[in-house]
Amino acid sequence: MDRIKSDIFTPEKRSEVMSKIRGKNTRPELFVRSLLHRIGYRFRLHRKDLPGKPDLVLSKYRTVVFVHGCFWHQHDGCKSSGFPKSNQPFWKEKLLRNKARDKRNIAALESLGWNVIVVWECETKVKNKEKLVERLIEEIENKNV
Repeated sequence: MDRIKSDIFTPEKRSEVMSKIRGKNTRPELFVRSLLHRIGYRFRLHRKDLPGKPDLVLSKYRTVVFVHGCFWHQHDGCKSSGFPKSNQPFWKEKLLRNKARDKRNIAALESLGWNVIVVWECETKVKNKEKLVERLIEEIENKNV
């Protein structure tokens, strides 16, 4: 069942808010970059030659990391992944299209031999930090043995 969110802004204010949303260097992405760098991993950012332009590319480990916003990429079961109440047909189509594109990009990367890790925005909360570090190390190291 789809959860629907009520819009608290006027259409003009919503437009202003949406225009400020970034695709790169988001707070969750910076958090994951900082974590990985602190534990010793080195990476490249947003390689355009790979499907989906992954947020982080750890070439040494043949691993890419996507840091997905729970709303924008519709994280299954997350409280942040509902659909907005206004302009529902547009949002439903857009968000489901994002999800389908993510699936295609992941499949393309895996077919090229890349290990793909998806970190969700809700996992980047400070209280989840140790659990996230353990998961990243596990997925980077053990997929490349």
